[in-house]
Amino acid sequence: MTVALIVAAGSGERLGADRPKAWVQLAGRTLLEWSLDAIAATPSVEHVVVAVPAAALEGGLAVPDGGPVPVTLVRGGTSRSDSVRRALAAAPASEIVLVHDAARPLVTPELAGEVVAALQADEQAGAAIAAAPVTDTIKRAGAERAVLETLRRDELWAVQTPQVFRRAVLEKALDVPGDVLAAATDDAWLVEQAGGKVLVVHSPATNMKVTTPVDLRVAELLLAERHGQL
Repeated sequence: MTVALIVAAGSGERLGADRPKAWVQLAGRTLLEWSLDAIAATPSVEHVVVAVPAAALEGGLAVPDGGPVPVTLVRGGTSRSDSVRRALAAAPASEIVLVHDAARPLVTPELAGEVVAALQADEQAGAAIAAAPVTDTIKRAGAERAVLETLRRDELWAVQTPQVFRRAVLEKALDVPGDVLAAATDDAWLVEQAGGKVLVVHSPATNMKVTTPVDLRVAELLLAERHGQL
């Protein structure tokens, strides 16, 4: 059994929205609806916990259901990983935990299933994460913006979600002070800091995160292409 945690407590300020990001409309549906439908349709996922803003718990924001998959709502935390920790605490028992950002609405059940399968295939791994190969040349610069080095592109990956964890590994990784949680750029980083093995699963760059109005427009075009509307 896999429990899925969806992080949907972001404010959406950088998107310029008048509502939390997960409730912004994309092609007639909210970002949360797109993400929840895909994650709930992932093989082995039997329960979904969604970390939401307070307004969603108070009835001010409509929350979609997961179809035949039960959905539990919890109030989001002060940081993204704090929201994950709260959602995990409310999740039923499971060996595997899948974490996904509602702001990645183009996720597919197939991709999520591949990440789960990758973790299950390696008994030594504590986590497996979706990631896209970096195609740009990446340079590291110092405080004065002078280039210090050019990084090897073939070793670089742009990290996405879903990220899938063995539950005990994720619980241990999240059992840290609040300032450490706030500094975490993703949950896999916390596993790395605890010495865990993290696998990378090839994912398309189209599994993008919606952060700006331009991202929203690109996501609309990608969805239209996916559904044969272009």
